[in-house]
Amino acid sequence: MKIYLYGVREDEKGYLKEWSNIHSDVEIDYTDQIFNDETVELAKGYNGVVLLQTQPYSRTSLQKLQDFGITKISVRNVGLDGFDFKDLRDLGFSLTNVPVYSPNAIAEHTTSLMLRLLRRVPEFDKKFDNADFRWFPTIGEEINGKTVGIIGTGHIGSVVARIMMAMGAKVVAYDIKPNPFLENLGIYVNSVDEVLKQADILTLHTPLAKKDVHMIDTAAIAKMKDGVIFINAARGGLVDTDALIAGLDSGKIGGAGLDVLESENDVFQKKFTSIDDVKDPQFKALINRDNVIITPHTAFYTTTAVHNMIFDSLTDNLNMLEGKTPKYPVDITVD
Repeated sequence: MKIYLYGVREDEKGYLKEWSNIHSDVEIDYTDQIFNDETVELAKGYNGVVLLQTQPYSRTSLQKLQDFGITKISVRNVGLDGFDFKDLRDLGFSLTNVPVYSPNAIAEHTTSLMLRLLRRVPEFDKKFDNADFRWFPTIGEEINGKTVGIIGTGHIGSVVARIMMAMGAKVVAYDIKPNPFLENLGIYVNSVDEVLKQADILTLHTPLAKKDVHMIDTAAIAKMKDGVIFINAARGGLVDTDALIAGLDSGKIGGAGLDVLESENDVFQKKFTSIDDVKDPQFKALINRDNVIITPHTAFYTTTAVHNMIFDSLTDNLNMLEGKTPKYPVDITVD
């Protein structure tokens, strides 16, 4: 069997070698380039592909894969919003992802964003840069006693819920499919609106389904408490960024911790000479605020997570190629 990987980073190569040593009968090769209409040619002669990117997967490139006889795709991440499932169905593809490479990594990062905002770390950083080591008047707040609203209580959201309760917060949550391991805790409410109305701190942990694009918009923000702390380490498209900026400007949103952005592909994973060289107006409207923390889609990025992303995606791809049931099949029959 031969498997080709796209978008491979330096930090993944050691785990690729480790997996390859275990599966010496499988030939693997890779590129650091993402999968698109031009690079699809690199997979010719292989049996399966493993992908990782945030850009859309075009029907043209998928058609070329099928022409090469490749119908088994594994992505080594959670998000599937780059695929049009109709294309996959039409072309006869099977798909796997890695939905649980490390829920703790993202949950811990989410918690750190909350804590850094509540304890006003960006403001202290600025004071230190100016040799000002006085604490007054930069007083912080605690999670203990706050109401933390969680939208989406799957693998990641459920860990966040447990961390928040351990820190003394009241948790209110909504999910279209409540987590059975959390239901006895009495945290669920009947609607997203109830979460929005009650939360002192609001965090998103839901995939980007078409119906959920701009779930957090002007109307949703209007339902929130004044001064709410907002966290998004899920998907940038869940939030109307212009509405978020307006909420920060008005003070309705007291602070925002953002690991994902709508237009992150224009900025994240790129090196600029200076912030002035960044052309994205929304990013520039957010980045210099004392009450906004942006991290470049790194909530997932731990050694544990990267290991699991490589091992689970390659193993599932091999399982599909050998006619076995993969660990994480994706149901592409439902859009």
